[in-house]
Amino acid sequence: MSEISHSSPMTADQFAARTDAIAASISQVIDGKPEAVRSALICLLAEGHLLIEDVPGVGKTMLARALAASIDATVRRIQFTPDLLPGDVTGVSVYNPVDQEFVFKPGAVFAHIVIADEINRSSPKTQSALLEAMEEAQVTVDGATHMLPEPFLVVATQNPLEMEGTYALPEAQRDRFMMRISMGYPDAAAEALMIRQRDTVNPLAGVAAVTDAASVSELIAFARSVHVAPAIEEYTVALSQATRADPSLHLGASPRATLQLIRAAKVRAALDGRDFVIPDDVSSLLIPVFAHRLLPARGAHRAGAQPVEAALRQIAVRVRVPVAARV
Repeated sequence: MSEISHSSPMTADQFAARTDAIAASISQVIDGKPEAVRSALICLLAEGHLLIEDVPGVGKTMLARALAASIDATVRRIQFTPDLLPGDVTGVSVYNPVDQEFVFKPGAVFAHIVIADEINRSSPKTQSALLEAMEEAQVTVDGATHMLPEPFLVVATQNPLEMEGTYALPEAQRDRFMMRISMGYPDAAAEALMIRQRDTVNPLAGVAAVTDAASVSELIAFARSVHVAPAIEEYTVALSQATRADPSLHLGASPRATLQLIRAAKVRAALDGRDFVIPDDVSSLLIPVFAHRLLPARGAHRAGAQPVEAALRQIAVRVRVPVAARV
């Protein structure tokens, strides 16, 4: 296995030590869910955003809070409700009678990590307040642009079952989330451990920051340097193109989805100690990166409970995998 290039100021060992420390810190709270922890870390280091969709009580918000607690960075939580206004998210201009001018008052989105809890409980108008922030790490209010801190990560949660009082996420909003994951129920051992450890103690109380925003920015820069061969780029594009031509899908993957799949694959490769992406890095992330962006064709639900996921699995089988991964 090839080691990561030392052309970056950070070494492979430093990258591994820091990312392992973050994952271990989160795992103190999230028992038995290594893939969920890894997905959150990939989104953070690939400069994406994470949507956690699952039933209540399985640790969606806890995962977001554990990630935030593991990083010595600014953290804000937004509880999305029907009466939440766009200005509560982005900020507003307030008139100062002393100076006789308007002063910008930053909203809750001005933080390194923003937890958007139950994001589908607010109207599409309020949800759209996050679009510019998630895409460009900035907000524009009254014609003035304000930059957000770096790194910037939105971790949103939503309940897929409870429909009363909720709004479906618009396609443009879903497309800005790099990955969508589900937590799932813990196994018996993890649930028993949870009872013993959390009966009287807040699990987050024991989580201490193991890194800071500046260090995370270095990790991001390191992951960007991972090599992607032309064959891998062509393979990723072929997967995207296949979703747009598949008759069982009404809406295929966007170019943004293709770019984000590559970025996520680069982080996965770096986490595995490689300085280059292999096909498995791409194919293993295909469903979490693509599935929430796609729409099944009318009647596709008859073929199975998860037609989009089924279509992506078939596409992964059909599209030719490059033999020479590193060029």
